[in-house]
Amino acid sequence: MKAMILAAGRGNRMRPLTDHTPKPLLEAAGKPLIVYHIERLAAAGFRDLIINHAHLGERIEAALGDGADFGVRIRYSAEAQALETGGGIFKALPLLGPAPFLVVNGDVWTDCALTDLKLDADDLAHLILVDNPPHHPTGDFALANGRVYPEGSPRYTFSGLGLYRPELFDGCSAGAFPLAPLLRNAMLAGRVGGRRHAGRWFDIGTPERLGELDRLLGRQ
Repeated sequence: MKAMILAAGRGNRMRPLTDHTPKPLLEAAGKPLIVYHIERLAAAGFRDLIINHAHLGERIEAALGDGADFGVRIRYSAEAQALETGGGIFKALPLLGPAPFLVVNGDVWTDCALTDLKLDADDLAHLILVDNPPHHPTGDFALANGRVYPEGSPRYTFSGLGLYRPELFDGCSAGAFPLAPLLRNAMLAGRVGGRRHAGRWFDIGTPERLGELDRLLGRQ
C-alpha cells in the first residue's frame, strides 16, 4: 500500500515561522514534523510515499530527497497553488495508483498504530477519529458501531489520518476542492468506516501547539 503525506498548506496561523520555512519542516524536539510521519510509515512497512507541496516546496524536496535516507521511495506532487485536501489528493492519483492508499495530514502528530488500519470491502474510506480538542469542541463526524456519519452523536474530530479508495474521487475535476463533501456523500451512502484513537494526537496549527509537542517529545 502506498501512502501520501499532505504538505501543501501555507501555514498562515504559524506565521512568521512559516514565512521562510515550509510548515512540514518546522521542528519539534529537533526533528522536522514530516520526518516523524516518514519514520512511522517506514516502520509500519510503507515503502512508497507521495508528498504534495506548494509553498516553499523546493525546500521540502531538498530536505527529504528521494527518501533513501529513510528507507522509503518518495515522489512529489507539486502544486503551483495549494489545491486543498481533495484537489491535492486528486492530482496525485496517477502516482498513488489503483489500489487503496493511506493519507495523513502533514500538520498532525499522533502515536496511532499504522499497521492495523483496515478498509472494508465495500467502503470508500476508513477514518481515524479522536476526542474533540479544546479548539474544536463540536467535532466533525459521528461514530457508531464502526461506521462514520455526517450527523449524530457521539461526535469526534477527524484526525487527518485515513484510508481511501481512488473511487472516492470519481467524477471530480482538476482544481482546488475540499475532501469533506466527498466523505459526507460516501457516509450518506453507508460506505465510510472508522474507529476512535484514544492515544496521543496533536493538531499542530499554531506556534503554541507546536511548543506543546516540542515539550512532550523532548521529555521522551
